[in-house]
Amino acid sequence: MTVAGRTFLAPPLGDPLRPGPLPTFSVAIAAYQAADTIAEAVESALAQTMPPREIVVCDDGSTDDLDAALVPYRNEIVLLRKENGGEASAKNAAARAARGEFLAVLDADDAYLPERLEALAELAVARPDLDILCTDAVLEVDGEIVERFGEGCAFAVEDQDIAILERCFCIASAYRRTTLLAIGGFDESLRTGSDWDCLVRLMLDADASAGLVDEPLYRYRIHRGSVTADRIETLRDRLTLLERVGQRAGLSAGQHAALTRSLARQRAAVILTEAEAALRSRSQDARTQALAVAREPRIPLRSRAAALAAALAPRTAARALERRDARGGRSRVDRTLGRSPRGRT
Repeated sequence: MTVAGRTFLAPPLGDPLRPGPLPTFSVAIAAYQAADTIAEAVESALAQTMPPREIVVCDDGSTDDLDAALVPYRNEIVLLRKENGGEASAKNAAARAARGEFLAVLDADDAYLPERLEALAELAVARPDLDILCTDAVLEVDGEIVERFGEGCAFAVEDQDIAILERCFCIASAYRRTTLLAIGGFDESLRTGSDWDCLVRLMLDADASAGLVDEPLYRYRIHRGSVTADRIETLRDRLTLLERVGQRAGLSAGQHAALTRSLARQRAAVILTEAEAALRSRSQDARTQALAVAREPRIPLRSRAAALAAALAPRTAARALERRDARGGRSRVDRTLGRSPRGRT
């Protein structure tokens, strides 16, 4: 669907819908130790061509100088404070305090492009049935744009309840606030992955649908120094949330098959990523972990062969990984982590 020059992607409708009213947005920023980045995030929300109803910043027990960083914006934001409980709990606090129809998530070290809320509003007017709104995003590594999120994680139009079990195809979503609160908000027991978990529950429990503005209007930032550690933690939490889905009753055959495939991929990814981390750190168990990869049938043959070579010569493999990172190879960007919202989340 194209409206006023914008391309919208969403599940097909049986019958045409009348345009809906213009919605309001509350921008939610969960902030923990974000003094160095919060200003740009807030300024990007203030610079929207369609201003948000409010910007809710929830300080999740920061110990840095977040207060000083927020001083220039104190008259333009709603500031909440709470004890540290994780990003999911901070977003839940923001959702409860917000007044907008949609809660638009903005990570404290990311930024909106100026037209993002306007584009989301146009999508909501064209498709008032949607409970989840998103745009594409650019992925940045240390300030360098490396790709668009949708290039490697295509937005699902058909069978979204099945597709969401295989990949998190929405990034930095805006959620209809009443629907979000009705399912209990974000799962505060998850250290990372709460956005993906929330989307799964919205689509399975609330029969919610998502729509996309096919423009990269969100700047999603990855910091090179934390990529590997973040990815291991994120992959483990993905396993947790997917295993919980597997404990649900009433999954359809298609949902069960998608979940089985997704769990297999995530388990293989954990093994592979832990082995790479062990090689890079020259851990004593690097050889053992590389052999585990070589024996894992769910991992592609090429990677298994490389793992076997690494087990035979772990120091050589570690140097090869370092050279690949220096050249800007796949592991530097950590594309797998980029496929799902990270666990700041």
